[in-house]
Amino acid sequence: MALRTQISERQRRFGAELRRLRETAELAVKDAGALVGMGGPQLSHIEAGRTGLDSARLATLLDGYGCTDDTYVAILKELGNSNGKGWWTDFKGQVPPLALDLAETEDRTVAFYVYDTLYVPGILQLPSYTEAIYQDAYPDGRWGAAASVRFRMYRQRILTDDKLRQFRFVIHEAALRMRFPGDTVMRAQLLHLLEMAELPNVTIQVFPFNAPKMVPFTGSFLLCDPGCTALSTIILDGPKRAEHLGDPSDTIAYHQKFQEISEIALPAIDTSKPRAGLPSRDSWGLLQHLLYLLQT
Repeated sequence: MALRTQISERQRRFGAELRRLRETAELAVKDAGALVGMGGPQLSHIEAGRTGLDSARLATLLDGYGCTDDTYVAILKELGNSNGKGWWTDFKGQVPPLALDLAETEDRTVAFYVYDTLYVPGILQLPSYTEAIYQDAYPDGRWGAAASVRFRMYRQRILTDDKLRQFRFVIHEAALRMRFPGDTVMRAQLLHLLEMAELPNVTIQVFPFNAPKMVPFTGSFLLCDPGCTALSTIILDGPKRAEHLGDPSDTIAYHQKFQEISEIALPAIDTSKPRAGLPSRDSWGLLQHLLYLLQT
């Protein structure tokens, strides 16, 4: 089988998990390969994501590594067996590869934890807000702003699909005070957040400037949990590429960071309760204040 010339984040993660399991079992690559009748170099290619592994051999390897977590094994098998195709495939060549990796990661996620400091999170953005971000994003013309906007709108389907996904957002007040899209667009965007907060699977909190404690983490991040903490992925946006973290220590640390941030943030938007029964300061109240400022 020919080796891959382009490796997706899913393929890279699958290989990295196999390598981590082997190293935890304290097996040399040659000895691990012997478990499934292959040489060490071939297993090394699999661990590097350059080629795949069939289900039967994967099951044998996992047994040899002493992996007994049924949930972990099931999700890892799905990771290895996937052909990587989905709605995002139609956008290949129209948006950066990192966007395709993001959509594929989100597709297998059941619980999202999002902390954003300068922008409204992508899957909560209105088209006009996204257009304001992308209008000057690709000056070299390689990627089209229009395609990027359409791609982001397609991503938002996961909010209401039939997979019963859960979403928790913490948005810094700084992102909600930005005026780069223009006051009309920003007002519509804030109203859209209030509307999205009414979805039963969506929780939105605001992290205020005057929070009583220093925020334990200052950079935006997206934590995607596929139903197994050990296989969660943390995505950090950079100027050129998105960094995907999957080491167990990183996963645990970012779960804890999000919990700390959400505890410091204002209580979540909840339009189902009478205002008299809510805290004097909450995320709904701050959004209403910002909406008022956009009228003046």
